[in-house]
Amino acid sequence: MVASDLLSELTPPQRDAVAHTEGPLLVLAGAGSGKTRVITRRAAYIARTVARPSEVLAITFTNKAAGEMKDRITALGVGGRMWVCTFHSLCARLLREFGDLAGIEGNFSIFDTSDSRSAVAEAVKECGLHAENWRPAGVLASISDIKTQLLLPEEYATRAASFEEKTHARIYEAYQALLRKQNAVDFDDLLMLVARLLDDNAELRAELSRRFRYLLIDEYQDTNHAQYVIATRLGETHQNICATGDPDQSIYAWRGADIQNILDFEADYPDAAVVRLEQNFRSTGAILSAASALISHNEHRKKKDLWTDGDRGESVRVWACEDERHEAQRIVEDVQAFCGEGGTPGDVAIFYRVNALSRILEDAFRRTNIAYQIARGVEFYARKEIKDVLSYLRVIVNPADETALLRAINMPPRGIGKVTLDRLQSLAGRGGFTLYEAILRAGQDDNFKAAKKKLAVFAELLIELRKIQRSPVQPLMNELLKRTGIEAALHDPSDPDNERLENVEELVSAARQFDMDNPGGTLEEWLHQISLVSDTDRMAMNGGAVTFMTLHAAKGLEFPVVYMVGVEEGLLPHSRAARESDLEVEEERRLAFVGITRAMHRLTLSHVRYRTVRGISERAMVSRFIDELPEDEIVMEKYEVERDRSRSHLGRFNAREFEMEDSTYYPGCRVKHEDYGEGQVIGLESRLRSKYIRIHFREFGERSFALEHVSLIVMDE
Repeated sequence: MVASDLLSELTPPQRDAVAHTEGPLLVLAGAGSGKTRVITRRAAYIARTVARPSEVLAITFTNKAAGEMKDRITALGVGGRMWVCTFHSLCARLLREFGDLAGIEGNFSIFDTSDSRSAVAEAVKECGLHAENWRPAGVLASISDIKTQLLLPEEYATRAASFEEKTHARIYEAYQALLRKQNAVDFDDLLMLVARLLDDNAELRAELSRRFRYLLIDEYQDTNHAQYVIATRLGETHQNICATGDPDQSIYAWRGADIQNILDFEADYPDAAVVRLEQNFRSTGAILSAASALISHNEHRKKKDLWTDGDRGESVRVWACEDERHEAQRIVEDVQAFCGEGGTPGDVAIFYRVNALSRILEDAFRRTNIAYQIARGVEFYARKEIKDVLSYLRVIVNPADETALLRAINMPPRGIGKVTLDRLQSLAGRGGFTLYEAILRAGQDDNFKAAKKKLAVFAELLIELRKIQRSPVQPLMNELLKRTGIEAALHDPSDPDNERLENVEELVSAARQFDMDNPGGTLEEWLHQISLVSDTDRMAMNGGAVTFMTLHAAKGLEFPVVYMVGVEEGLLPHSRAARESDLEVEEERRLAFVGITRAMHRLTLSHVRYRTVRGISERAMVSRFIDELPEDEIVMEKYEVERDRSRSHLGRFNAREFEMEDSTYYPGCRVKHEDYGEGQVIGLESRLRSKYIRIHFREFGERSFALEHVSLIVMDE
């Protein structure tokens, strides 16, 4: 394909974005506007006209997106040596090459979240603290935030003010020491180490700027501070940086994404060209109109007007259901009708704000035998049997990886107990060497008489495994499964399904695929690749099953038929966001926008009047986002049933207290106040001789009024 062919079949804005080769470029790509097509064509166009493929670096956020991008660019005839990867995989490759500058060896291990939590728990213990007070998950989240700010332990310690911050600084220091001892990094280290190297090392910065003359960064609205620094430093010499994204789809602030990175792009690069991709090729006119009306209520955005030259299509359906069971049943019946008309379950997706909403839906779908899949649960590479095999591979590459070694030593069980393991760690500590070396030396230490033979057998196994050729990977995998006894241990003739053995066989298939895709690829490279794979990367979205997923997981996908459930105050927007600030509510609105724009032909939003929370039926309030939809693009449908509301509306509130009060108002009923607008009654109470009503208002939060002085209008049920 010649360069001119790469510009064919593109809209004028798409063509402008592809053909722009020199200087900074901001591509504001609306949902469904052909963003991936533009990025891949642009990468190929640059490689055909002004640069070699190896001088082009294309970065995105998921392995799945990177793989799709790479396949498309390769199909255009220029894939070859072009770097197409995620931020984390880019940093892993750079650290394998330049890790010595950051104080780590190229055979480093990448700790997953489980490994990191274990290391934090050990750090808490080393600091003389109690795990009950300093839970690893919470401390690790704090450390992650600190690393995103690119602060080392000693730097953070000087800033720590409160007792909690100072304690986190101590744990952070101990945690990093444990990582270094094992020649390991966590996910945040990958970004932090490279960002700091680029900041501090002018020579390396210049070298990489020469290597990557053209940068294409997808989903720029999702970059955090560390990623922003990496992108900025790599492009500071030539300024050939193309940022593609959509502020209206920035939904990851909770994990460090900073929407200001894309909003401030033109301030960072005053001479940047800006291209808006506003034509949508995915959704019907009615769906786009609803999405545009909703997102227009946000202030922190770049204005875009999504449009399509396709049909208006069906109106957006808004269902008011009685409770979560009726909501689930109504969806099941609708999916059955859709399939009866010739549709397939694989065309359907159901989105929710929180995972807890899926249980009732699962029950309903199981009862009707409609196939479904859930984009969550135990990630493939986090399954026990998979981590057992990977622990051996990690030790082969990095003998200092104590976390992997402690997992491998008793898999399959070898009868090496905790006392022996404690003695091994004590020996390593006294001698100043690794646990691996302690195992090799245990045969000469009288403290290991009882376990000496078992340790000797394990040590010999490790020595032999480390001698096996590490490329290609599949033969090594086959040999490892036999020599370690894992394959024999998993074999169970009485279990015809034997999911654990099938999972290990799938791991071997993954190794084979890596060998095919990466001739000459090494075990080290494969381990780094699979350590950065997420569950949604592995999901098959074109199967014959309805897909259940959170709104966050839905980003980047599309489905002909979409249901969004639980569109209620407290769920969407989430109660936490509504309490925090307008900025938090704006992100929740962007999340709803993302869900809406996944739908291609049919969209249904559902809410209920009563939802069970912690076993108690509580009155639910329709989301403000539904009120923000254009009336001419939606059709309201009620699917309610008669029920005894004499007590059902009480929810978590005290029944006796309710009976004391005027039954005109009850917890959960909707009212309207002259100054505060629409709200929901929270409770009724007596204070001295007066009766008070507590109401939660969308815009103003909770307010209390004396019943004898307040004027309220009860909204229609």
